[in-house]
Amino acid sequence: MCGIVGYIGSREVTPLLLSGLKKLEYRGYDSAGIAVIENKRVSIVKTAGKLLNLERKLEEYSPTGHVGIGHTRWATHGRPSNVNSHPHNGCSNDFAVVHNGIIENYLELKEWLVDKKGHDFASETDTEVIAHLVEEFYDGDLVQAVRETLKMVQGSYAVGIISLKEPDILIAARKDSPLVIGLGKGENFIASDIPAILNHTRDVYMVEDGEVVLLTKEKVVILDQDNKEVNRDVYHVDWDIEAAEKGGYEYFMLKEICEQPEAFKKTLSGRIQQGKVKLDELNFTREQIKQWEKVFIVACGTAYHSGLIGKPLIEEYLGIPVEVDIASEFRYRNPLVNNKTLAVFISQSGETADTLAALREAKRKGATTLAITNVVGSSISRVADYTFYLWAGPEIAVASTKAYTTMLIAQYLLCVYMAQVKGVMPEEKGREILTALQELPEKAKKILDQKELYLDIAKSIKEARSLFFIGRGYDYNIAQEGALKLKEISYIHAEAYAAGELKHGTLALITEKSPVIAVATQKSTYEKTLSNIKEVTARDAFVIGVAEEGDQEILKWVNKAIYIPKIENTVSPVLAVIPLQLLAYYTAVVRGCNVDQPRNLAKSVTVE
Repeated sequence: MCGIVGYIGSREVTPLLLSGLKKLEYRGYDSAGIAVIENKRVSIVKTAGKLLNLERKLEEYSPTGHVGIGHTRWATHGRPSNVNSHPHNGCSNDFAVVHNGIIENYLELKEWLVDKKGHDFASETDTEVIAHLVEEFYDGDLVQAVRETLKMVQGSYAVGIISLKEPDILIAARKDSPLVIGLGKGENFIASDIPAILNHTRDVYMVEDGEVVLLTKEKVVILDQDNKEVNRDVYHVDWDIEAAEKGGYEYFMLKEICEQPEAFKKTLSGRIQQGKVKLDELNFTREQIKQWEKVFIVACGTAYHSGLIGKPLIEEYLGIPVEVDIASEFRYRNPLVNNKTLAVFISQSGETADTLAALREAKRKGATTLAITNVVGSSISRVADYTFYLWAGPEIAVASTKAYTTMLIAQYLLCVYMAQVKGVMPEEKGREILTALQELPEKAKKILDQKELYLDIAKSIKEARSLFFIGRGYDYNIAQEGALKLKEISYIHAEAYAAGELKHGTLALITEKSPVIAVATQKSTYEKTLSNIKEVTARDAFVIGVAEEGDQEILKWVNKAIYIPKIENTVSPVLAVIPLQLLAYYTAVVRGCNVDQPRNLAKSVTVE
């Protein structure tokens, strides 16, 4: 859950490293630093805190050179501090290392290096063992020293390594943590994510697990686990740098909420043709789908909430039982996965460590695996048998919005597609759902045109210490995502409950100081949900209702009403969640919170 950037070329490296790290701030971090090969030494400048602290330190001393690495750290081993910040070096200060991931056997390696080899350690981190191991194994060949090091370590890593011993090269390697190589003319880059280098190049290599990369300013050599050179296709980035910047919005989150109509169009693009879903990337056969006796949907956080919508869709329209699992729990309950199972793994970044580990477990047990992800070339997309890309564009804010709604659209498309191939969905129902999906962009714009409404409501709940979301069926699933959004960026305690469960305990917490957000868009459960709204109204709760336009009845029982445009009821969750996103956003703003970087959270959770 941190960022790497590296450069080798002819330009002054320190400003390049600093600008690259700024592009990676969205990943979450608690310290930052750079290392530069400068004359006859490796100069390291690092500090706890935000990049502003590093900039101030660089005002006192800014190393000059043309080869360097930089890092933003999210603490895992050792508290955030100057000494625990990356980069790290060995005893001789001839090597510098930045690392994302976790070295699981670092204590064992550290003990061996200290007791048997006489090394002295400066930090509490697992990463420092990499620097010492490279130093220990170095015998005139930095690539070989890195290989020997990586044979010793267990866990996940993306690393960037420079050395005074060989000052004209930069080494990178990865296993289970993201890493890309940027290709320039007379210069090359490494980074955790494309935005860090997009100002300088649009041509990149995606590094695969187990590969070691040798960079000079003139060339890039990718070596596989057998030390053989790999020929890799260049991936050309075709989205603009503005897509990774705020574009006039105060926060990335608001920008990304407002980008949803366009994101919907991209996700749908080319996938609905002549009243049918066309998914060339899957190309399932009827025999394949018929053999699946069970479906697992596995994900974390917001992606998990999207899977809760996918479950009833698949069960209703394909008649296949579905389990939705939190990825971090999946492997530890010995799930009944076999070759008659379809396992779907959802991750915006495609690098979520728990989801990736669950995916590998499902493959090991013989399941057919499908990844739903937003990042082309991500780890999950490469491991899965099939991949459904969201095409939603870069998502920078920690709190996911457009990735969530496009995950929903992906699951509607997947469900209709499989039902069509299997021959179990009535044509009329399929057309209704697909028509509604195509209506989403314009109808979402109508919601976004009323942003001022949410600012007003946010002011009425900003002082609440605890807030409840309720709903039934799809509305309950949407309520769960709404509660997550509110708590993660506004820091108000928020929980979602199935509305019918209120009387089984939660009503004890309802008072005039406990606002309730009631989602009531599903026709099949509307009357029951309205009855539950009356229950909390009777306890003097301040109630905000989310309903379909034209619903006058709900006005009798709520303090504030938010309306979404009418749409085919199965698809309404995509629209119903947008008001909850906006409400969370404006509540965080009026409370003075840092919306894009909520405390203690990171965008891409790349450790288990």
